[in-house]
Amino acid sequence: MKAVLKKIRYIAALILSISFYSLTYAQNYLEFVENKGQWDKQIDFKGDMNNGSFALQKTGYRFLLHSNDDLNKRAAYFHGHLHNTTEQKSTNNSEQNENYIVHSHVYEVKFLNANPNPIIISEKPLDSYNNYFIDNNPEKWASNCKIYNTITYKNIYPNIDVRYYTNESNLKYDFIVNPGGNVNDILLHFEGADKLKLSKGNLIISTSVQTVTETAPYTYIINNNGKQEVACSFELKGNIVRFKLNKEVDKNATLVIDPTLIFSTFTGSTGDNWGYTATYDGLGNFYAGGIVLASGFPVSNGAFQTSYQGGVNTGEGAGFDIGIMKFNASGSNRIYATYLGGSIGNEQPHSLVVDSENNLIVAGRTSSGTTFPTTLPTYGAGGAWDIILTKFNATGTALINSRRIGGSGNDGVNIKPKYPTGSGNGAITIRRNYGDDARSEVIVDANNNIYLASCTQSDDFVTTAGAAQTVKGSTPANGIYQDGVIIKTSPDLSNVIFSTLFGGNGDDAAFVLAINPSNQNIYIAGGTASTDLPGDKTGVIFQTNQGGADNVDGFVTILKNDGTQFLKTSYIGTNGIDIVFGIQFDKFSYPYIMGTTTGNWPVINATYSQTNGKQFVSKLQPDLSNWVFSTVFGTNQSSPNISPVAFLVDRCENIYVSGWGGGINAEPSVNYVPNQSTVGLPVTADAIKSNSDGSDLYFFVLEKNAKSLLYGSFFGQNDNAATIGEHVDGGTSRFDRNGVIYQSVCANCGGGATFPTTPGSWSPNNGTGGARCNLAAIKIAFNFAGVGSAVQSSVNGVRDTSGCVPLTVTFKDTIANGVKYVWSFGDGSTDATTTVAHVQHTYNAVGDYPVRLISIDSNTCNIADTSYTTLRVRNDDAFPNFTPTRLLPCNDLSYSFTNTSSFPPGKPFKNNSFKWDFDDGTTLVTGAQTVTHSFPAAGNYNVKLILNDTNYCNSPDTVKKSLRVAPQVIAKFQTANAGCLPYKATITNTSTAGTNFIWNFGDGSPVSTTINPTHTYTTSGTFMIKLIAIDSGTCNIKDSTTFTINVSPNPKAAFTYNPNPPQINLPVNFTNNSIGGNNFTWIFGDGDSVKTTSITTPVQHLYNATKLYNTCLIATNNYNCKDTTCTQIQARIVPSVGVPNAFTPNGDGVNDVIYVQGFGIQRMVWRIYNRWGKLLFTGISLARGWDGKYNGELQPQDVYNYVLDVKFSDGTTKVLKGDITLLK
Repeated sequence: MKAVLKKIRYIAALILSISFYSLTYAQNYLEFVENKGQWDKQIDFKGDMNNGSFALQKTGYRFLLHSNDDLNKRAAYFHGHLHNTTEQKSTNNSEQNENYIVHSHVYEVKFLNANPNPIIISEKPLDSYNNYFIDNNPEKWASNCKIYNTITYKNIYPNIDVRYYTNESNLKYDFIVNPGGNVNDILLHFEGADKLKLSKGNLIISTSVQTVTETAPYTYIINNNGKQEVACSFELKGNIVRFKLNKEVDKNATLVIDPTLIFSTFTGSTGDNWGYTATYDGLGNFYAGGIVLASGFPVSNGAFQTSYQGGVNTGEGAGFDIGIMKFNASGSNRIYATYLGGSIGNEQPHSLVVDSENNLIVAGRTSSGTTFPTTLPTYGAGGAWDIILTKFNATGTALINSRRIGGSGNDGVNIKPKYPTGSGNGAITIRRNYGDDARSEVIVDANNNIYLASCTQSDDFVTTAGAAQTVKGSTPANGIYQDGVIIKTSPDLSNVIFSTLFGGNGDDAAFVLAINPSNQNIYIAGGTASTDLPGDKTGVIFQTNQGGADNVDGFVTILKNDGTQFLKTSYIGTNGIDIVFGIQFDKFSYPYIMGTTTGNWPVINATYSQTNGKQFVSKLQPDLSNWVFSTVFGTNQSSPNISPVAFLVDRCENIYVSGWGGGINAEPSVNYVPNQSTVGLPVTADAIKSNSDGSDLYFFVLEKNAKSLLYGSFFGQNDNAATIGEHVDGGTSRFDRNGVIYQSVCANCGGGATFPTTPGSWSPNNGTGGARCNLAAIKIAFNFAGVGSAVQSSVNGVRDTSGCVPLTVTFKDTIANGVKYVWSFGDGSTDATTTVAHVQHTYNAVGDYPVRLISIDSNTCNIADTSYTTLRVRNDDAFPNFTPTRLLPCNDLSYSFTNTSSFPPGKPFKNNSFKWDFDDGTTLVTGAQTVTHSFPAAGNYNVKLILNDTNYCNSPDTVKKSLRVAPQVIAKFQTANAGCLPYKATITNTSTAGTNFIWNFGDGSPVSTTINPTHTYTTSGTFMIKLIAIDSGTCNIKDSTTFTINVSPNPKAAFTYNPNPPQINLPVNFTNNSIGGNNFTWIFGDGDSVKTTSITTPVQHLYNATKLYNTCLIATNNYNCKDTTCTQIQARIVPSVGVPNAFTPNGDGVNDVIYVQGFGIQRMVWRIYNRWGKLLFTGISLARGWDGKYNGELQPQDVYNYVLDVKFSDGTTKVLKGDITLLK
């Protein structure tokens, strides 16, 4: 067995990371299940593997390893075959029994001199749980046992933690040596291993069933000089292992934490589903967007569009709609899923973003014309392909607004669709990659205004008056015309604030955009083949197109936020093909760009770079006048390794890139990037996937100022010649500000390999069974972004920033990655310091209060981060209330609702201060006047009056009253028909109509007028419950009904036993003295139990060890009423064992089978051989004897040898050898 990668990092902490590679388990990640009494009390958590288990203890861990050979034999016995062989299951009697034996080995690692009571932190809980019912002993029964992916023990040594988790299907644990900790304190004491040795720096652990290898420690530090490796090795003395650093380390270096795969899941669509785009919200929820080419997308109940609309096959294999799915933050559940499409054409999403109200904005394109769902008029004439902007509400059940944008030509299409009906597939001008036809980006500002970067090929694309460019660029000789487009709309899309072109005499496309945080100017970037781009180019990096194939360069332009002027424009390029695919700002308002090149990109002021890399990252002066730094990464080849799809600069100024490469992009038949491959891209030791098959996702994190590679990893299945690699069919994914990637990808197309998903995820398997593609949603936290802060307030569990005095507010940090939190409430009270990311505070005076949160982690690159919110406390609360009145005639279903609400002095209600919800799909906004309403049918309705006016501090307080609406009152109720004394009857009133109710419980107690009463019966017997329902507004006014229940007395459990006290090696006889029961469960306290149905049934039990046993009897009657009694019984067992020397298997029913006889036998293995040494029989319990047969045939009369290995209950062992004579 090969195992164990160890990493040590000094940081303000030193981390030793250990992996066990060959320990296997069914899912990609080991699950740690909490111990609630089902296992030994020394175990805190336990995880099962295919070949054993792993138990966590406070001062170490324990491995149980099984023999793989024995497991295969056992599988052969039960399933009739051996893995990887054609051998069939034998019918040989001894071989059958041999297959029950699985040899195992336990070894334990103890942390010597460790803290016996460390703080235990359980992380990454799954939404599921386990239940355990072990043996017949209720003490070992446990339910709702929580499951975690990560467990941390804090301060096992002074300032040293240990963290257990899994990574890339490997079990791992990290020692984290915090400031003040000493790595020399860590002493690993191995107990139970057959042998320990060091070989080539690795630690070899030999056991009787497997060999475990822990590879040599990998060590590095992160400090101001970047990442530096430090030599480290094992030290082995006897059975004690420690770690030796071969040089001094900088103890002020920066903490680096391994990346965490939060989840990876498929959508589970049974229809072909391609991956395009992804985004996030403030709660960490994941929004995935792609196209669906059939029915079968798993839409949610009540979703906006629940059926596939179809379309036109333009080369993809079928028409396609957009499919949107929102996952919760852990990826375990779908929050909503919906189609979005028209009926006569196709749709695809290019970019997603979520506003501050958790509404999703979808940007993309449609060819469905007027059949595409819109709520607003088309902006422009509309044509073949149109740009779409669609805004969903937070639940995905409705559109807030939606509109098409475009002229009479193609809009939102970069050059040509990926599957054009005619010629022209592959790389053309600024469409260089598969999926580049679908590049555009949508973002929002702090006021939820919407910004879009895209492109147009329409001669009549509509621009706004005074826009920076209102006239299209010149049409080149080949007839292709394309300009970039930048649009800003109001939050509800109803107002196009500006619409401008951006282009020159060649093809141009605006791919990405970002807003400068200091002046709100818009920076747009993309690709161009023009030599006369608009905008002031004086003093910029490149004033002219740098040439190359098709004159393809990248560009950056600065647009005023009102859309009236391009302030600066710079070409960005070499003499090759260059395109900018990402633009972001740091907290100091410096712009960064990312893209690809085929030329020699400049490396400036960068410590980290790779020779002739074809992916570039550059930091620019805000006025585009110069580089701050510029660098490249990738292999030394003529074309890029990846097509980038996501870009980020975090709060610590680290830089993130996500992309994909190879596979369909390198396919000669499509002619995009021939021979492109992800093989050879840089990876770090903590990579999720270290080796590439050539067509993978790739994640890259560059340290601030291009100092070092912080992280590099591939992600995806291991492809072969028959499989299709991971790819993105178009659009952008996103990193959030905490360095978490939200990545959509088209995965597992055609099956043939296993795509990595996480346990407990929404859909761990491709919903098409591998026949088609599935969108895979991947969320990974890279943990380099430092500590963040985002304060949010809520009142009564609802997010709010206003309320009535006295006001108790819950504040929380929605990022919650700090170690310490300092809260300032703005009311003169003392600041509160917590170690949890939430706090409560009560305001006792009216006022506006600035609330400040400082989130602190001194081990991170930025140490602290601050956020603010303002809370308004008022005293102008109103008190909503109403009175319902049934209207005549009695067969009508109409009511009058009198609003009896009261308002504070000087603030009368307005004509829209209230909203009525009649619970029949009808709502009404009104003032304080009386309203009438007719209900559509008889039924029960919960009518609500909602204070719908923020002029009052308690808005939206609600009053709810239940109405039973019907022309006739019909008394009805539900309750159980029997119960056990004392019996608390719970009654549910299901009457039709009724305003008053009278209950008689039939036991002489007072009547009740409660709508849904409960009543306790204190005597047994049969009782009739009667309900009288009254409603003066109905035609019959009154109705009644009755129901009879039985209240049963409880049985009385009782028993005696003899002999008392028990005798040595004799069974205990039990006498059932119970009264009133007819089912009995005997629990003997040793894991054994028996059930009987009569008190006269004799019960006898032989205990197996000298021990005090808690023996219980549970008596149950016909009504499932129970009583339990228990008695302590001191068993007396003297271990002994023997085997008779002869038997007569002649079928006469006497002495036909020979058994081992004995007492106190905990475990035994009994083997019987013939005189030639052939094994004929193996027995492992006293209950199983030999009938003299082998392979179904009775053996000849002869003398047979046996070997009996026994372990007794007192821990002693014995080996017995002898002869047995078979007589006939």
